[in-house]
Amino acid sequence: MKSLKENIEKIAGEIANSKGLFIIDINLRGNDRNRVIEIFIDGEKNISAEDCADFSREINEVFEREETIKSSYRLDVSSPGVDRPLIYLKQFPKHLNRKFEITYLSGGEKKKFKGKLVKIDGELLTFKSDREIIINFNDIIKAKVIISFS
Repeated sequence: MKSLKENIEKIAGEIANSKGLFIIDINLRGNDRNRVIEIFIDGEKNISAEDCADFSREINEVFEREETIKSSYRLDVSSPGVDRPLIYLKQFPKHLNRKFEITYLSGGEKKKFKGKLVKIDGELLTFKSDREIIINFNDIIKAKVIISFS
């Protein structure tokens, strides 16, 4: 028998795929009497509040129809926000020309770099600061957009 989280992941994944989105994370908090479900979605384009609302309505309909959750719950659907690291290659194109803090492996050694994402060629990401560096997506440990207010 599947766990509640596995059922939610399956349903959320199917809905996300049908909408051209992908799941970043799913968090379950609380207990059977006071459940909170947080689902973070993203896409190749920026996610709007309407995208989150549509996703929320659709997943609620499935939960009710299939009786996925037998008690009361609160469902929160949102985009991952700027404080969360990027985890999929398809998240990077919408962040071209933005500054990143990257932790990556190079020759078996963990390195850090801050620079602007200037080019994407397949799985190769080019960042530029005082120097240019090309990092294979598969070597990235953590990639976080640095917010600039200038």
